Amino acid sequence: MANAGEMAINALTMAFPIQMLIIALGVGTGVGINALISRLLGMKEIRKAENAAGNALCMSLLYFVGLFLFGIFGTQAFISSQTENAIVAQFGIDYLRIIAIFSLGTLVYMCLEKITVATGRTKITMMTQLAGAITNIVLDPILIYGWLGLPVMGVKGAAIATVIGQFVSLISLGLFYVNKHPILSIHGSDFHLQADILRNLYRVGVPAIMMQLLVPIMSYAMNLILGGISEASITAYGIYYKLQNFVFMPAYGLNNASIPIISYNYGAGKQDRIRSTIRWALIDSMVIMGIGVILLEGWTEPIVSIFAVSQETMALCVWALRIIVWGFFFAGANIILQGVCQALGNGKYSLIISLIRFLLIPLPFAFLIHSQLHVWFAIPLGEMVGMIVAILLTKHLYKNM
Repeated sequence: MANAGEMAINALTMAFPIQMLIIALGVGTGVGINALISRLLGMKEIRKAENAAGNALCMSLLYFVGLFLFGIFGTQAFISSQTENAIVAQFGIDYLRIIAIFSLGTLVYMCLEKITVATGRTKITMMTQLAGAITNIVLDPILIYGWLGLPVMGVKGAAIATVIGQFVSLISLGLFYVNKHPILSIHGSDFHLQADILRNLYRVGVPAIMMQLLVPIMSYAMNLILGGISEASITAYGIYYKLQNFVFMPAYGLNNASIPIISYNYGAGKQDRIRSTIRWALIDSMVIMGIGVILLEGWTEPIVSIFAVSQETMALCVWALRIIVWGFFFAGANIILQGVCQALGNGKYSLIISLIRFLLIPLPFAFLIHSQLHVWFAIPLGEMVGMIVAILLTKHLYKNM
């Protein structure tokens, strides 16, 4: 099929908002429970921390029920609202239906992973994440292209490989809880929802969920804007997001590591350790982002050539990436400072920063410019303004801590 690779990328880009919704629910709840458990452990309230962990896992199961129903009844309407290309739409429906129906693995894993990080067992979570990622990488070409005598599955194979990898991570982490005597022992009674726990959990968790939801909202809106320019623009945007994840992942790892440290020391009243954690997290994130900029600026064409796109689309991708990557420096600071606000119990400030980064600045700019060559400046512009606001809000929060 001509341009099958390009159509598959378009389809996955259109499914991306729902994938980000799943991540938003998992990460948002995880951030809330991470900060809450770390603070409770700093106060030596072990049993309350176990109650909180059970409540967070129960909420993750409830999220799964909603996504399961969406996977069955809502995927076709969602994908069809973004394209009139029947082949692209079918690719997107096939992929998204599998991801949504089998979202249990990623939702429960992300929650359990944040609970484990809150207790300081970061090596365990790193190994379980690697187990799932390696499984996904190995299975992707086997299922997509039909290796080892299996049928060619295309985007369905990519979705199946993804959910299998997620369940491998979940099962690996679950075995740790069964066999390795973790700091927190979660019992069946801890799954009974308690209003006071949920209130404390979602004081940070709701802004974090809303913050994460801004990414799929931005993605969906950008797909609509770029679709009015050209299909190649949607492809370029999708490729950018896939490459961005490789650079941003270590920065989010720093964010995840710094939140429990800051929250624990906040609960213990140790401000010097809070300052040191913030300083080193910012320095490390700038180094990571600098490496990402060097790689994507220096080897843009070879990296983009990995994707099976036409020469016209490749040229647009190269142009777009060389503009967007300069926003990485601002994004690195934003990621860390948003985590600082969450760790100090002020999720509202994190939400304000995300509103600026993902909605208030880039979308109006992209809509007004509406140019295949200049629309890409919207993304680094949003990150730059977001960083200025993030610095001001974090200084205000720390001053009044």
